[in-house]
Amino acid sequence: MVNIGVIGAGHLGKIHIRLLKQSPNFRLIGFYDANPEQSAKVAEELGVLAFENADDLIDACDAIDIVTPTLYHFDYAKKAVRASRHLFIEKPVTHTVAEGRKLVALVNEAQIKAQVGHVERFNPAFLAAQSYFNQPLFIETHRLAEFNPRGTDVSVVHDLMIHDIDIVLSVVKSDVRKISASGVAVVSDTPDIANARIEFANGCVANLTSSRISLKNMRKTRFFQRDAYISVDFYKKKTEVVRLKNLEGEPGPLDVSIDLGNKGKKLIYFDQPSVEETNAIGMELDLFAASILNDQPTAVPVEDGLAALHVAHQINEKIQASLNILS
Repeated sequence: MVNIGVIGAGHLGKIHIRLLKQSPNFRLIGFYDANPEQSAKVAEELGVLAFENADDLIDACDAIDIVTPTLYHFDYAKKAVRASRHLFIEKPVTHTVAEGRKLVALVNEAQIKAQVGHVERFNPAFLAAQSYFNQPLFIETHRLAEFNPRGTDVSVVHDLMIHDIDIVLSVVKSDVRKISASGVAVVSDTPDIANARIEFANGCVANLTSSRISLKNMRKTRFFQRDAYISVDFYKKKTEVVRLKNLEGEPGPLDVSIDLGNKGKKLIYFDQPSVEETNAIGMELDLFAASILNDQPTAVPVEDGLAALHVAHQINEKIQASLNILS
């Protein structure tokens, strides 16, 4: 069992606290929130000990779960790592790329386990698609959300698109060669809708669109690769796969085929992989515990969090450059 404490008891922090209380892999020591009123409210509501400062909580635990606004990630993470505490830290891993690089160095120096909360890696629909990926050549993502004031302190790239950046990087596994992007601020001071095109060294291209001012919610990614199309609906938790296979002879009466002329005919297979019902946040936290208890690599290391953050910052820079041209 891992003795853990939570720093940050906002909307997401409360979810973490509830799940950690229920997990057989953790003993929740308590939590700390910088807002005394919020701290008292959560302590009473969830029946968890509220610490008066973060340092005392860190001293009392083996691991720390940071669920604060991104601006404060690095400061709390630095304290935890320097105290040799294992670290779970929500995405984005830090506020700046420079902070992210420092955190990676600190984690490696301390030789502790550190995992970043890129929760969509554990979405059951994405997990169901894993065995079908084979060098996608084109990826298209749409992450659309109805407006919610929470999260508008950062651009939609860091708020929403970073989920898809991490998913794309985890599947493509190739160096980024070029990034193009555009976006616009509509109701907040930072971009609320953005589109980015990421070109990779292996030839893959990913086109990402994110909006937090939509009339409906959508979180869908489509992967196109040789002889296959994979659709992952992160919102509805559904996965669909269309595959092509060479056809020898004539198709059967129930077969669906396509004639490619001098390239012959191919059979079309439609798959709907079974999607198991899971709690993605609970799964990522339990995998974090397993990495500590079994001395295994973490599911999403800080290096992956830094890679996603670096791409997100480049996208924001491209958006700002395009806005400067228009102004």
